[in-house]
Amino acid sequence: MELPPATAHDARPAEVHVDFDGTPGCIAQAREAAAAFLHRHTPPARHTFHDDVLLVVSELVTNAVRHAPGPLILEIGLLPGGIGVTVRDTSPALPCSRTPDPTGGRGWPLVRRLARRVRVVPCPDGKAVRAELAW
Repeated sequence: MELPPATAHDARPAEVHVDFDGTPGCIAQAREAAAAFLHRHTPPARHTFHDDVLLVVSELVTNAVRHAPGPLILEIGLLPGGIGVTVRDTSPALPCSRTPDPTGGRGWPLVRRLARRVRVVPCPDGKAVRAELAW
């Protein structure tokens, strides 16, 4: 999914919405979509920014795949001074921290540490988890 970088007069949208079926294979597809978006739209940023965004995308999508049955939506968009990553899934259950063990428990604390702001918004058909990362 290699795309050329955006130019100052680029007409491509500064936000993408990608629907996924919620199967484990969509985690890698979500990372690819995020990487393509970052390649097109990211100005110079701190050296770990791209990796941080891809990690947040991976963790949010993985949580949706593991804990919410059915499809999910990934939204990535430019914000003043950063990027917003939102994952909408079918579960009304709020994310929560738990003691890490061999099966997981590390992702939600990572997302909260990497993002400058995290919000969980209940929706009629599930929830939306939004993380905002600063350049």
